[in-house]
Amino acid sequence: MPVENRLQKILLNLGTETIVRAGPALTRALPLRRAAVSAVEAQMHARLKRIRPISPRPPGVDDDRILMGLALLHTVERAVAEQHLAPAALRGVIQGLVQRLLLEQGDQSAKARFRAEYGVDPPDFLVISPGKACNLRCIGCYASSGRNVEKLDWEVFDRVITEAKTLWGARFFTISGGEPLAYRSDGKGVLNAAEKHHDCFFLMYTNGTLVDERMAERMAATGNLTPAISVEGLEERTDARRGKGVFQRVLAAMASLREAGVPFGLSLTATSRNYREILSDEFVDFFFGEQGALYAWIFHYMPIGRGYDPSLMPTPEQRVWLWRRSWELVKQRHIFVADFWTFGTVSHGCISAGRAGGYLYIDWNGKVMPCVFFPYSPVNIVEVYQNGGTLNDVWAEPFFQAIREWQDEYGFGKERPEEHGNWLMPCPIRDHYAVCRELVERYHPEPEDEAAELALLDGNYYEEMLAYDEALAQATDGIWKREYLGIEDTNCGGG
Repeated sequence: MPVENRLQKILLNLGTETIVRAGPALTRALPLRRAAVSAVEAQMHARLKRIRPISPRPPGVDDDRILMGLALLHTVERAVAEQHLAPAALRGVIQGLVQRLLLEQGDQSAKARFRAEYGVDPPDFLVISPGKACNLRCIGCYASSGRNVEKLDWEVFDRVITEAKTLWGARFFTISGGEPLAYRSDGKGVLNAAEKHHDCFFLMYTNGTLVDERMAERMAATGNLTPAISVEGLEERTDARRGKGVFQRVLAAMASLREAGVPFGLSLTATSRNYREILSDEFVDFFFGEQGALYAWIFHYMPIGRGYDPSLMPTPEQRVWLWRRSWELVKQRHIFVADFWTFGTVSHGCISAGRAGGYLYIDWNGKVMPCVFFPYSPVNIVEVYQNGGTLNDVWAEPFFQAIREWQDEYGFGKERPEEHGNWLMPCPIRDHYAVCRELVERYHPEPEDEAAELALLDGNYYEEMLAYDEALAQATDGIWKREYLGIEDTNCGGG
């Protein structure tokens, strides 16, 4: 096993093994919980000291991964302490999420077969949007969802999950949309998928408005699904984008989930207008304190989809603020709040296009894309299946391979810290738009929808994205050198 993989497994193990061993005892004994958490913290910091001299990653990157491991540890402990989890949900978190995903990292025999054939590790998970339909019509929706009928047949949806398990050893699936709870095919929905694939763990992004007591109880009994509920801030901002009364419906859904014992979190879209509100003390105290949210994923506004607007992207200066504030919450309050842009150090850069440890995205029509926010598809999974192919044929598409090669060159495939690119700007479509356009023009993937096609024809859009990337590099290069590489450079910017 390469040094990188060994180090990654060690870092993952450190943050979770004590909780797994303690198991149900954590629900009963406060002293045991606190002692276990303290012991793991000490072990993680001690091991990090021993690992750092041989790590191929910049020292600040290994520090960030340890900090997120601690946040995960405290999140699980907090959920147990506050009795947020029903018995099946507790088993799902400890056995399905922590043990099977983080310690065992899926089916190792399947991963070994893939590695033997292709020379690299397979993706660790998939993001699937089985249906485009949604009961809301949010301003600027990345998916342009609404009263749409496009959806994957249940047979395809189920086969994709099954193949990811058998071919890649994957045990984690993210379900997006549209609204996932609006999906129906052959009388089955997302919860049927979680119930059938009980050896997997599912993260579902939802607007929350279709969650009632009965559905929450079913989620609790299933035990292997956690909903991340979308809000735009507090009531005024959420209702302004999602519709009047939606915020109160979200709070009602959270109450049902708390009562049933379902672990849930938040899905936040950071824009140039709401970025401070979604990380304010008032917001954090309300949702993590009063409402019982356990985690939050922040997705920076991406100028794609219905009514795309580059001015809504957090500016480079605002991204620096998001980076500092997010890590403040992680370090000081041990809150698991992260995104794939300012936390590119934790994910070792962009994880799209089927990168080792990363994922591919499949939409409601079967189009396969590098990620949810990179809406250009070289292949359709439905057609692949009709022609006798598998997910491995999808993974091998030249367009995806080219993105993986860029990821390796930018840092993921490097063996010395100083060879890494700046992982505070890891995204090929938003932070390196010239890369995105060059690959799209070379491989000609199909735009997901009309909005994605229009973006390619919009000259102002192209110039705005290039200018944004240049300003972002000026704002973050100095931080990357000082905070992650340990290089003092008085000639570079970056706060």
